[in-house]
Amino acid sequence: MRRGRPGAPPRGTAERALTSVGTGEDTVLPDDRGARPDGTARHGPEGGRRETSRLWHITLSVSGAEAPLKEVRRALEQLAHDHPFLLTSRYANDHAEIRYWEEARDLHDAAAVALRLWGEHRSTAKLPPWEIVGLEVIDRETYHQRVAEGYGPPPASPVGVHPF
Repeated sequence: MRRGRPGAPPRGTAERALTSVGTGEDTVLPDDRGARPDGTARHGPEGGRRETSRLWHITLSVSGAEAPLKEVRRALEQLAHDHPFLLTSRYANDHAEIRYWEEARDLHDAAAVALRLWGEHRSTAKLPPWEIVGLEVIDRETYHQRVAEGYGPPPASPVGVHPF
């Protein structure tokens, strides 16, 4: 048996090339996404690494000049509508904290997305012109460990937009 691409046979051969079907570690089931139980990436075809996504808990803190509370609340509610993974927001007239889960390959990607969130939604959600003053990005395991040990952010409940 000869391995090759499915479809037309290679030039100069009359037989069709057979395609091998992986049955070992390289096999990816539809719900597998290429991740091992420990969350690490598996090696893909031809020895390359397949990148897997992980969940990261994001806490983004912003502050700036005072703004009317009604406008801050409305803007954060619009942000929650525009960004459906938003868990909870707490706000005052001069600062806010936004908490949500982000799916990303690694911490660097999750942080990059989080740092763009406020600026990218500033005009569409009519967010106050505040600056980002704090960012925490932790993986899912660390988040749950902190909560179980009684320190770190409490579980995000109730979900939604609330005053401090």
